[in-house]
Amino acid sequence: MADPREQHADPQFWALIPAAGIGRRMGADQPKQFLTLGSHSILSHTLSIFLEHPRIRGVVLVLGPEVDPDALDLPFAGGRLFRVVGGAERADSVQNGLDFLAERATPDDWVLVHDAARPCLPIADLDRLLGDLGNDPVGGLLAAPSTDTIKWSDGGAAVERTLDRARVWRALTPQMFRLGVLREANAAARAAGHPVTDEASAIEFFGERPRLVEGSAVNIKVTRQEDLELARLYLMRQGRLQEGFRG
Repeated sequence: MADPREQHADPQFWALIPAAGIGRRMGADQPKQFLTLGSHSILSHTLSIFLEHPRIRGVVLVLGPEVDPDALDLPFAGGRLFRVVGGAERADSVQNGLDFLAERATPDDWVLVHDAARPCLPIADLDRLLGDLGNDPVGGLLAAPSTDTIKWSDGGAAVERTLDRARVWRALTPQMFRLGVLREANAAARAAGHPVTDEASAIEFFGERPRLVEGSAVNIKVTRQEDLELARLYLMRQGRLQEGFRG
């Protein structure tokens, strides 16, 4: 098989989906990404977004070691879906995926890390991210401006101050960075014991300033039971609950 690093001169776009989490807040008998919406799992809906996109070179799916990939409901991938074993924490799973990609992609290739439980990502948002950040030196993330007044607590139940809502954004995914920089930043943050709650936090730890690209509030993360109905509604509005997956 030809080396994909020699087939393309321009940086390529890869998706990385960490799906090794347990999702305790859902309170279900299985991880939330394996719950079904319509006739397909949340994970399958999420994967289909990237597998059907013409600019995505391939998708790395990171699963827990106890998961049998062959038993999962996965969309047709045509050789573009790669499976990797995850780690103890999300950042560990992401690192495993990045290490896997480092053997197949160039350091300048883009990696879009996306939550497995965000199946409602609008294609327009994905296209905007690719277009706005394609020539950016650092990269960035989809985010939504806060519509609520945000309080900063004193560490307990009292308010210490009110944050300026005009400067507060909710981090969404995908978060898109160069493979080489993200791999190095994520490894450095983990080694230092720095909390890596998303890829942007690792890049920030590395001294860079990720760019914010405004995304839709439709791009929800299914975390609790009540999110399932909302995700089902959004998928129906997008016409993706009945259509199935294209091969």
